[in-house]
Amino acid sequence: MANVKTSEAGNWVRSLTQESHKAKEFSYCPYSQLRMGSALLTEFFVFVFLLGCSVENTCFSLGLCAERTAINKAVSEGYQKFKVILCSDLEDRVIAPCGACRQVMREFGDMPVFMTKVDGSYTMMTLEELLPLSWGTEYLKK
Repeated sequence: MANVKTSEAGNWVRSLTQESHKAKEFSYCPYSQLRMGSALLTEFFVFVFLLGCSVENTCFSLGLCAERTAINKAVSEGYQKFKVILCSDLEDRVIAPCGACRQVMREFGDMPVFMTKVDGSYTMMTLEELLPLSWGTEYLKK
């Protein structure tokens, strides 16, 4: 697990961070007030950023986190291979993806997950670190 300033990372991490902050502004979170944003980088020759934000629902289990929103949006637009996902909130803390988001991310491989703070620093973990001994498509193959 790494925790360094964004300024020490590549331009794509800064770009993803900026985009995830933009996505937060579209969050619908009247119950938790937790504005989350996510940015997903596809695995193509051209950098394609797909954004997601949290969308809550009165029936709490029907809400979607920013990470799942970004992944669902990406898949609906024809993307299924991802280099990295980044998630951020408006607090001075790192918030890790929930278990459901981790499992959805797992469907698309062991991508690095960047969790950012307001000051631009981030923690990076692999999906394997966040979801050890996870269930994946390889268990369905004979």
